[in-house]
Amino acid sequence: MLEHAYHGYHYRLPELPHAYGEGVHLLADPVLLSQLARLCRPEVVQPEITTLVRDIYHSLVRMVVANELPRQRAEVKTRMYESTERAVWSGDLLDESVRAVTVNIARAGSLPSQVVFETLVHLLRPAQVRQDHVYMARVTDDHGVVTGVSLSGSKIGGDVADAFVLLPDPMGATGGSLSKTIALYKADPRAAPRRIISLHLIITPEFIRRMRQDHPDVVIYAVRLDRGMSSTAVLQSPLGAQPEAESGLNEIQYIVPGAGGVGEILNNSFV
Repeated sequence: MLEHAYHGYHYRLPELPHAYGEGVHLLADPVLLSQLARLCRPEVVQPEITTLVRDIYHSLVRMVVANELPRQRAEVKTRMYESTERAVWSGDLLDESVRAVTVNIARAGSLPSQVVFETLVHLLRPAQVRQDHVYMARVTDDHGVVTGVSLSGSKIGGDVADAFVLLPDPMGATGGSLSKTIALYKADPRAAPRRIISLHLIITPEFIRRMRQDHPDVVIYAVRLDRGMSSTAVLQSPLGAQPEAESGLNEIQYIVPGAGGVGEILNNSFV
């Protein structure tokens, strides 16, 4: 007789309630929030910022995998099986056969995507995991206002048929870069992905609105949502209760309170 307690169990995310609709997960994890608060401080630069981003994404991707990827029933003979035939553990484990693609949206996404890739090749069959590289940049006018996104090149290693496509992009500000990246994958005529999931340190209400407009099927995970440019009344209201009145972007479309230019600090390259 095998143990049944680990058959069909439920995984529960630590997340905040909100009114943004299904598919938006705003995590309520005190460790991640503390690490992110530290990361946002102006005195935190290299090498500490790399350590913090790596640690946060290690935790974040594990939450996403646990909540999103399918499981299958398994029976495992432990080392004790030599002593007794009762040494067989039975329960639901990750389905190692699923396909997964992580997308590096350079440059802020390079380190997070590498963390996601390294995690996935340990949890799934390595041959079923791929990392793509998309090179995009904000286009700004003479006043520094973002006017669009430039796609300068990419390395797409194949199709995404029935794959979980993960987009680890630290700052979900306007949503322009991510929207264009998602459109790039959706335009592939070969086959559709099984699910598209974005993973962020910080997002804004504007980002959520952009994703819901352009790609309502995308599942969003964020350690924190910032709406610091909203009125006092909005800041005291529940998340998403007044979605059109919420704002987390300043006049040049940087997140407030935010973390500044994470891509610049991660790379020690301020251009």
